[in-house]
Amino acid sequence: MVSRLTPAAAGGAALLLAALTACSPVEEKNSPAVSPSSVTCDPASLPTKTAGKLTIGTDNPAYEPWFSDNKPDNGKGFESAVAYQVAERLGYRKADVVWTTVTFNNAIAPGPKAFDIDVNQFSITEERKAAVDFSSPYYLVRQTVITTKGSKIAGAKSLADLKSAKLGAQVGTTSYQAITELIEPSGDPAVFNNNDDAKKALENGTVDGIVVDLPTAFYMTGAELKDGVIVGQLPQVGVPEQFGIVLDKSSPLTGCVSTVVDRLRQDGSLAVLEKTWLADSAGAPELK
Repeated sequence: MVSRLTPAAAGGAALLLAALTACSPVEEKNSPAVSPSSVTCDPASLPTKTAGKLTIGTDNPAYEPWFSDNKPDNGKGFESAVAYQVAERLGYRKADVVWTTVTFNNAIAPGPKAFDIDVNQFSITEERKAAVDFSSPYYLVRQTVITTKGSKIAGAKSLADLKSAKLGAQVGTTSYQAITELIEPSGDPAVFNNNDDAKKALENGTVDGIVVDLPTAFYMTGAELKDGVIVGQLPQVGVPEQFGIVLDKSSPLTGCVSTVVDRLRQDGSLAVLEKTWLADSAGAPELK
């Protein structure tokens, strides 16, 4: 979040690749079992929740800059745009896309789903793969610490400078994991149901800082927080963190969705959408 997030003009950009389970899964009527190898990737044959329709899940609220105005169906925001591109490449018209509200934790919990695909900044992890399927990655992400001017960590330059800080993040997310595994603060991190609650805690001084993904950090500090400050990006350790579309475990749609995401990456469409909807992260400091 530098000063304010505004969609940049569409253009070329480097091609990109781009919560732990909690709540009980949504109960629903199971779709007939279909072998993935028998699936043809078109609306006439895809075994979706509703024939001829593609049901897409995401949380409420749906946050900027991933969605716009908390309206996933308007096609604005990076993930809404990605979702509609996936639907279009699969052969679904915009009118054939149905959005449904699914909490972050419920989407990645074991059990049957109320959606065909879910798009909600889900980082691909081995632990989550035990409960759900992921598409190929559509976005490469960095975790970022944000605060407000005058905070005790506003001038932090290193992970060591954050050890004594009271930090927080949304429950079940890799943002929370980043605090415990990378920063290792002296006290337990605060846990919030969503980023709105985390932001309010930062505003009222309950926490010194919160951890979110980098595009959300740019948006929050530029457009939502009074005197918001990006402290810095956390180090990348091991395999880069990547966002993927979530599907039910062993979903017959997984192969088709991954193929579409791969094509969107290869032909530059994902790069154009990133340039259009996500702030340029250049200049965000690195915490060592």
